[in-house]
Amino acid sequence: MNSRRQFLIGAAALAASVGIAAPALAQQKEVTIAYQDMLVPWRVAHAAGEVEKATGYRINFRQFSGGGDVIRALASGQVHIGEAGSAPIASGLSQGLPVELFWILDDINDAEALVVRNGSGVNTVADLKGKRIGVPFTSTTHFHTLVALEHAGVNPSDVRIVNLRPPEIAAAWERGDIDATFVWEPVLSRVKASGKVLVSSGQIAKQTGKSTFDGIVVNRDWAKQNGAFLEKFVQVLAAADERYRRDRAKWTPASAEAAAVAKITGAKQEDVPAGLALYRFPTPAEQASATWLGGGARSGAAQSLAATAAFLKSQGTIANVLGDYSVGVNPSYVERAAR
Repeated sequence: MNSRRQFLIGAAALAASVGIAAPALAQQKEVTIAYQDMLVPWRVAHAAGEVEKATGYRINFRQFSGGGDVIRALASGQVHIGEAGSAPIASGLSQGLPVELFWILDDINDAEALVVRNGSGVNTVADLKGKRIGVPFTSTTHFHTLVALEHAGVNPSDVRIVNLRPPEIAAAWERGDIDATFVWEPVLSRVKASGKVLVSSGQIAKQTGKSTFDGIVVNRDWAKQNGAFLEKFVQVLAAADERYRRDRAKWTPASAEAAAVAKITGAKQEDVPAGLALYRFPTPAEQASATWLGGGARSGAAQSLAATAAFLKSQGTIANVLGDYSVGVNPSYVERAAR
């Protein structure tokens, strides 16, 4: 141990004496980014290594199958940046975890849906009483499952809600272990093949005013030391979304873009264009406005997180609700990107 320590000290001294190696080593920076399998435009930038090129950081990508797992990994320092839905973000903030939302990955809209198995005899949400529904707990679909049941007058205790991650949902569906699921792509397409959609997240939002979104969050302490990285990262995200908005017709099943999204997510390439079309991707200007991240406690994101947290608390999923969720919303990076 001592000989190794002395070697390192000696090497550092030698580097300092020649004046080149130590500064080079000091400039090497690394970040771990957690992602999920949602079909979003920035998967193309991910596949092309655009974040590395724009920032000079070494990027370690880790795939997770649920937002709750991402939030816990962020809080523990296992990852620095991660994708999560509004429900796990609200849950994490309610628990006092050191995370903050800085980018709206997507407005979920119709990209998440409650699907029931063909032949189950279920035709409405009210018919789900006594049925088994697979959802990832503390996810956006868990939240909207509870909202949909409440809106239909069904007590959640009269439904068996099973905690399953998307890959587990696909397997349980194939085995016939669940009657319904509320899930996103690429599993959504798989269950639709032998099921029917009862209601989508977009429809639930219109019916109840309780919307959901996917966002990108960062460990707050890490963000304080790496603001320049986050600013450039947001520029990459914004450019990726803009390319999709501008050239959407070119994103065909046979396109290089669809291939890149499929490679990163594990989705079938032919399902990518239709999956992307279910989402809406706000521009930096929209994100910086009060519709999403801007406006403090009155911002759309903060109010959505507050409503989500209040509902999760009413269902016993979390114990506390914050007075102001804008403490976990940081619009500064999109404000710069919107200029």
